[in-house]
Amino acid sequence: MESVAHPNDSDAQAEIGKAVEQWRGDRLLEGHKRFPPRREEFTTLSGRPIADVYTPRDTTDLDYMRDIGLPGEYPYTRGPHASMYRGRPWTIRQVSGYGQAEDTNARYKYLLEHGETGLSTDFDLPTLLGYDSDHPIYRREVGKVGVAIDSLTDAHALFDGIPLGEISTSLTVNGSAAAILAMYKVVGEQRGFSSTALTGTIQNDILKEYTSQNEFIFPPTPSVKLVVDTMEWCAERMPQFNPVNVCGYHIREAGATAVEEVAFALAAGICYLEAAVARGINADAVAPRISFFWDVHNDFLEEVAKLRAARRLWARLLRERLGCQDPRSWMMRSHCQTAGVSLTAQQPLNNVARTALQALAAVMGGTQSLHTNSLDEAMTIPSEDAIKVAVRTQQIVLHETGVADVVDPLGGSYYVEALTSRIEEEARSLIGRIDEQGGMIAAIINGFVSQLIADSAWEQQMKIQDGERIVVGVNAFADGDSSTGGIDVFRLPPEVLERQLQRLERVKREREQRRVADALRNVEQTAPDLAQNLMPSIEEAVRAMATVGEIYDVLRGVWGQHQPSTVF
Repeated sequence: MESVAHPNDSDAQAEIGKAVEQWRGDRLLEGHKRFPPRREEFTTLSGRPIADVYTPRDTTDLDYMRDIGLPGEYPYTRGPHASMYRGRPWTIRQVSGYGQAEDTNARYKYLLEHGETGLSTDFDLPTLLGYDSDHPIYRREVGKVGVAIDSLTDAHALFDGIPLGEISTSLTVNGSAAAILAMYKVVGEQRGFSSTALTGTIQNDILKEYTSQNEFIFPPTPSVKLVVDTMEWCAERMPQFNPVNVCGYHIREAGATAVEEVAFALAAGICYLEAAVARGINADAVAPRISFFWDVHNDFLEEVAKLRAARRLWARLLRERLGCQDPRSWMMRSHCQTAGVSLTAQQPLNNVARTALQALAAVMGGTQSLHTNSLDEAMTIPSEDAIKVAVRTQQIVLHETGVADVVDPLGGSYYVEALTSRIEEEARSLIGRIDEQGGMIAAIINGFVSQLIADSAWEQQMKIQDGERIVVGVNAFADGDSSTGGIDVFRLPPEVLERQLQRLERVKREREQRRVADALRNVEQTAPDLAQNLMPSIEEAVRAMATVGEIYDVLRGVWGQHQPSTVF
């Protein structure tokens, strides 16, 4: 039997190159005469050029054990766990959060009954900005984009009947994360669950707020200090809870490319860890509990490669740059959400197909947790019927497609491996540019990050406007019908605001006022020392029934509020 040269041998590479050139000049040219290319240039959704075919020549720089390896082993390209979904499936985590705590609690229970395996919570705008529901400006937003949480009373109602010792909870909050995290711990303990047994994640990634969502409160430096406080506090008191969920998702939703999403998120994670080290905290004591949150967009193979590249680059940065020695520190664990920005109000049923393909990409990229968007989320908070379809989508991917039965099923694809390497290299280069700015905080303050995101968003919008990028039902294959396609749009009960205001007034009236005053005074006295952990003082204020707005008003008085620069 004739032997076959290894594809990485120089002679074999030359032979492959010669064959490709001949193919392009012969068979491909002939094919293009019959069927001309659909576009002059083929690129990924992020604008990276795509060749017509990929071969071993595109992966010659890869060393299998160094760059790809095996699942559960450094550099974790193929996944953070050895068995991946053959053992434990990803967590099905659909977002909840609207109205009062009781409304969201009911949605929790509905989703758990239909197959959700982890809770996820959105908070309303007043809560996110550190204000109470009775704020004269923000009261009009109570319960609209998430649940209203003013005090420990609301937090107890939110988790009523939920076995916190058995199920993990994701809390999507950033500026006011410290108070919400303290409430979660206190609620668990008061209901008989040890804080050491509580599992879950709080987003708490304040840096991306300055560039993407604008739900910040304080200037960046004290805000990062507060993130480090939660990291240190959780390591000591809630060791199974992730105090930071570094969020590429909202960076991507704001218009960033896949490379920018990876680079900016990893740079933020590095910033938090370096701030912890500067305080004297061992990086290995906190790094294993940093998790990541990724957007999974429409370019299927680019998203698979992005997740693989992000894991590999994070592992290398933690080992090479931070000097971490614990393998758990190198291992990136990720939550993914399908791309909200890809959803359309036009022909909303098409969103089911988009979400299913994005979910498949997340799974084939190796996510540990997944939220699939509902078909009506371009218009409103999801209805129960729509969110049930989103849950069923994940269950179909898990149980019917077979993709969960093999680890990293696209590993070894010439295109996927080449794209993985390209994303890693470009993201590392962009992190280097951030370092040249003086680090992530400096790059935020001087507008570097925001400008890059704005430029990318503009380029993508122009491609849609010019028809270069097709969005089915919007700039192509449109029906000319602007209706919701028979979708029942969710409406917030009109009495939510009045009920929440009544509860808040009752809490403030019935609590022990001296204890509240003493606790808030302690927060005020502790806050100026950026080296002192503020979380014990915030926890005591929460136990005293101080509200989110009261705690953050005190901190606003000490640290001031951030005034963003304008980016065009």
